[in-house]
Amino acid sequence: MLRPDFGDKSNEKDAYYDLADDWDLIEASFAKQYGIRLRSHKDMPFAEFVSLLSGLMADTPLGQIVGIRAEKNAKVIKAFTPEQRRIHTAWRRRSAEKALDNPQKLEKQWDDLSRMLNALFGKKGGDASEQRRKS
Repeated sequence: MLRPDFGDKSNEKDAYYDLADDWDLIEASFAKQYGIRLRSHKDMPFAEFVSLLSGLMADTPLGQIVGIRAEKNAKVIKAFTPEQRRIHTAWRRRSAEKALDNPQKLEKQWDDLSRMLNALFGKKGGDASEQRRKS
């Protein structure tokens, strides 16, 4: 079975790397952790590549970047170096811009959030998109 970030596009928000944009980091990480030079292994089955990629440790180049991008603890983020902060902010900005590329998905996320907040605070009513249209 493929990992969610390879087969299921509904979990894109959970992937903190991009196969194309982070290819140099992936190559360096494979070399560091496995001693594999990907350019020399053109016959590696994709399923094996996916398994190895998903097993990369935090001390690899990709693992370090993913750790920065995925950080959610405000205290840790506050202690980031300027470069770490730049990496974290750039990934959040990129994720936000990708969300804006799909207005229907964004509208659904807004409606889901609105329903959750309404349920949490006891308000009853229609979906948020309908309420926004009325105002």
